[in-house]
Amino acid sequence: MNIEGKVAIITGGAQGIGKAICESLAALGGTVIVSDLNLEGAEATALELTRKGYQTMPVAVNVADADSVNQMISDVRTKWERIDILVNNAGITRDTLLMRMKDDDWDAVLAVNLKGVFHCMKAVLPVMSKQRSGKIVNISSIVAAIGNAGQANYAASKAAVVGLTKTVAREYATRGITVNAVAPGFIETAMTASLSESVKEDLKKQIPQRRLGLPSDIANAVGFLASENANYITGQVLHVNGGMYMGG
Repeated sequence: MNIEGKVAIITGGAQGIGKAICESLAALGGTVIVSDLNLEGAEATALELTRKGYQTMPVAVNVADADSVNQMISDVRTKWERIDILVNNAGITRDTLLMRMKDDDWDAVLAVNLKGVFHCMKAVLPVMSKQRSGKIVNISSIVAAIGNAGQANYAASKAAVVGLTKTVAREYATRGITVNAVAPGFIETAMTASLSESVKEDLKKQIPQRRLGLPSDIANAVGFLASENANYITGQVLHVNGGMYMGG
């Protein structure tokens, strides 16, 4: 399984799951574009990869802004002449119970988590269509399937990403483009690090494997879907959650 010679853009690539995906795709032989709202963080991740001998480039982007996304795609295409892989990982949370949720909290999460995916796919699809090849992997979430108290906006955005994934997969299947989603369970990241030990233990009890996932668990799944090994897989959601959710 390798992506030798492929150019991959990973949004939200500066830290957490996004950083792990950048590391995984670089190790598989890809040229990795570390894309993030936080340019300093993207540069730090890119520098780590460069020191390991990988080909990479940091890019600042606000996925909620179509102009920013279009500029990123233009810059990458100008430098590398092609774009083979897009991983839509950028995402935010604004958690609170529905009755307390402000319109701004709803709008901000949908703007990044859903509209950001729309912007990035819309900008890259003409490039991939011309190439007659491309891999798009969108990061959804287990909460899209099971819900989660206090995350109405986040769950709605991630469930919508699944519908968007399946639709675009149908639209571009004849162009040699696959579009899939990976739905992480509860993963050890900065987001879960803020949880108390008792909450973490309660979470683990709900997971058959009795552990939180690692960013590398998600990165490995993305690497598979981005590789030639997954050429006949499109419109699918790959759940990576230690058995917490086993639905179809």
